[in-house]
Amino acid sequence: MQYFDAVGRRKESVARVRLTAGTGKRIANKRTMKKYLAREILEMVVEQPLKLVGLSDKVDINVNVNGGGLSGQAGAIRLGIARALIKYDEELRPTLKKNGFLTRDSRMVERKKAGQPKARKRFQFSKR
Repeated sequence: MQYFDAVGRRKESVARVRLTAGTGKRIANKRTMKKYLAREILEMVVEQPLKLVGLSDKVDINVNVNGGGLSGQAGAIRLGIARALIKYDEELRPTLKKNGFLTRDSRMVERKKAGQPKARKRFQFSKR
């Protein structure tokens, strides 16, 4: 059976996606995507590239994802799926690119600075 592998990343999460022709099965870390992601909005995020190109029920997706939280993992899965779809069919690239699914979201948590409670928050200033 032919399959298409791709890697997606977001925040601290890394998703290894394997896409195969099939009936629309979604598996993440040996659980159904619905069970793994637990929130409907995250499921929608993951399905976006598939719905856009109309392949939701024509491909099976098996994902191995780790690191970060559920939101970052969902973003990583979405990027991985988009990249795998391009390997599946190169003609989908302009559509996916135009809708922003091929852009790696580079936003990361800013580090905490010394002498401050958080990255940008300051301790209360007292003039006297």
